[in-house]
Amino acid sequence: MYEKDGEKYFVVDGHTHFWDASPANWVPGQEQFAQGWIECFHAYQGLGPAETHWSIDDFMKYSEERMMTDVFDDGHVDIAVFQPTNLRQWYKEGFNTTEVNGAMAERHPGKFIVNTNFDPREGSAGLKAFEERVRRWGCRGVKLYTAEWRGDSRGWSLRDADAARYLEKCQELGVTNIHVHKGPTIWPLDKDAFDVSDVDYAATNFPALNFIVEHVGLPRIEDFCFMATQEPNVYAGLSVVVGGLMHARPRFFAKVIGELMFWLGEDRLVFGADYAIWEPKWQVEGFVDWQMPDGDEFSDYAKLTVDQKKKILGLNAARLYDIKIPASPQPVGVPS
Repeated sequence: MYEKDGEKYFVVDGHTHFWDASPANWVPGQEQFAQGWIECFHAYQGLGPAETHWSIDDFMKYSEERMMTDVFDDGHVDIAVFQPTNLRQWYKEGFNTTEVNGAMAERHPGKFIVNTNFDPREGSAGLKAFEERVRRWGCRGVKLYTAEWRGDSRGWSLRDADAARYLEKCQELGVTNIHVHKGPTIWPLDKDAFDVSDVDYAATNFPALNFIVEHVGLPRIEDFCFMATQEPNVYAGLSVVVGGLMHARPRFFAKVIGELMFWLGEDRLVFGADYAIWEPKWQVEGFVDWQMPDGDEFSDYAKLTVDQKKKILGLNAARLYDIKIPASPQPVGVPS
């Protein structure tokens, strides 16, 4: 646990990756997209403190040892949730797959939760493969990229009938946490395919599932908040919010946190560092130290308490994933 000023914070990183975007993994004929994708990711890293920036070569493919050090030894994370991103149209072995993540989790028991993904355009065969992955890796959640390319298709929607088949299968298998990338565009994917409007539709139709909207629809924070406030099973995934804004855009960061706290409240905000775009160390330490600024511009927003920060940094995700919290000290709002 991270400890500061006598307080202990159980940290669950709800959004982490182990990827291979090296040139050896690029699909012939798709090099411009494989390269453009990882260079766009790398540009986002520039929003963090200068001393945390990596070279593009290091960023394309990093070692397991480096990840374990950055996330757990130095990063204050107690448990991390793997969120896969296949992108097999551009990367021969996939960019960041359930299989690679799952194998790494097995080498480090107790450190990772393994999520998988699905693409409703894969039809019945994909549904069968999805079920096999869930059973193989004990998945409790999925990560969805509604803008991912597949053949000539440049995205899909949670409103699609085929998507409903997969969500029904999620309910059947106990895959209750549906993480959906919504908001920031990564080149060359289409921004409109990352719009939050289809989350509203799916959340209403599947009230037993939790929809964690990663990146909260940024920069369209109002669209997300006004949708999420009426859907009690919609959560705010704070990956990109903390890493992309806390250092580079502190005033906008304060507004986003203020709006999320006002409309959703402390129980529906879930921390994610988005490694390896950003390392968790400076995010965890910075958020614990952070406080809503004074002044008229921020007078609509309440200050955050220590107990609220504990929920956001780990206890909310622990509740979603049934993670057992160390009994001492007893965390607020989570039974031992």
